[in-house]
Amino acid sequence: MKHIAGHISRCFIAGIVALLPIGGLVLTVAYMESAIAGSWLAKQPFYFPGMGLIAVVVIIYLIGLFVSTVLGQWLWSWADRVLDNLPALGQLYQTLKQILGYGQGKDAIFHQVVLVPCRDFDAVEVGLVTNQVIGDGGRTQLVVFIPGAPNPTTGRMVLIDAGRVQPISLPVSDALKALVSVGKTPLSTDIPATHA
Repeated sequence: MKHIAGHISRCFIAGIVALLPIGGLVLTVAYMESAIAGSWLAKQPFYFPGMGLIAVVVIIYLIGLFVSTVLGQWLWSWADRVLDNLPALGQLYQTLKQILGYGQGKDAIFHQVVLVPCRDFDAVEVGLVTNQVIGDGGRTQLVVFIPGAPNPTTGRMVLIDAGRVQPISLPVSDALKALVSVGKTPLSTDIPATHA
């Protein structure tokens, strides 16, 4: 029974990861387009089909501008605590935060950002540590998810000796932002790094 529950849980999370970016964007744009088309704005001479997409971009920008202020950060933190404590929905909210890299603590999906030696080039790749295991001979090995860019929901999983990776002091959420923006959001490589 535990095996079936674990299988269902893994598949459910995988489905959320796959659908969240695309589905969320499509639903948000469709909703905004429908709301604008059914409002007084549709009767204005400046209205055109697709205004919902522009409205979504502007709203996201304004939210980002607001939460970057002191008052906005306080309100966002308060709303986050309220959503965390909601019955039933709170668990789903916490799961989505984990997937997006905002989860913290031992139950987080991603524990740490590391640089992994690239298998094809003389370079490093950004990886997210998901687990730590003891391998042959008592060596510590890390389970590292190496996400793809610009879609971090795709990628590969590697099991690598802890000594071969380079941990960096970067929040998981910032690493995911850098991946989605294909490096336009800086990875802050000037942050002091320590070798495992």
